[in-house]
Amino acid sequence: MSRRKAHAPVNHERWLISYADFITLLFAFFVVLFASSQADKKKQARVASSIQAAFDQMGLFDAKGKRGLLTDGVGMDVTGVPAALDATALSPEMELVRKRIEAAAGPEIKAGAIGLSESTNGLTISLREAKFFDSGAADVRPSALPVLDRIAGALPETGLRVEGHTDTVPIHTQQYASNWELSSGRASSVARLLLKHPNVHPERLSVSGYAEFHPVAENGTEEGRARNRRVDIVVLAGK
Repeated sequence: MSRRKAHAPVNHERWLISYADFITLLFAFFVVLFASSQADKKKQARVASSIQAAFDQMGLFDAKGKRGLLTDGVGMDVTGVPAALDATALSPEMELVRKRIEAAAGPEIKAGAIGLSESTNGLTISLREAKFFDSGAADVRPSALPVLDRIAGALPETGLRVEGHTDTVPIHTQQYASNWELSSGRASSVARLLLKHPNVHPERLSVSGYAEFHPVAENGTEEGRARNRRVDIVVLAGK
């Protein structure tokens, strides 16, 4: 008779190998996390400074990060509460520009059709929709062309940014699919009129449409929505 083969004993401790591999990987993972948390603080500070400088150059925030740039004569803090206008924010050159704009559009400023605001980025001239545009239209009203010409003539030969803004009421027409197109169209219309003046240089002019996403007032009231419907001409300081 043939002898039965003896079976090798079952090793019940093979799981220890997999467990040891898992513990090793977990240890390496936490070592990487710890090393990442100890990154060079100076490098982090340089990155943060670079990001802040980029935002300042784009005009999205002022240097202190507490006031909105685009208001009608007053700043806006992070809670939306109006803050006092800081007349010292402008350089002497920009202060002269402000006075020239006030002289060119004094009646419209007093009537609230045009707003002025100051920040470390420069001077913002807000053109309200009620004076300059028909509802849902991007072409500047013919009646508003004279005041826009006066403003353009008072602008310095410096960097300019024209920004279109709307309220939160959606628009969907054959010409404008959304507020993005409407705000961009209005900004482009103003830019084209500014470029008719020799002191406005196309290589120093940029145009943007922000739709309803850069409000200067609450959209819950008609007054607030009216303030948000605007085109801003931003005179950039030192550009």
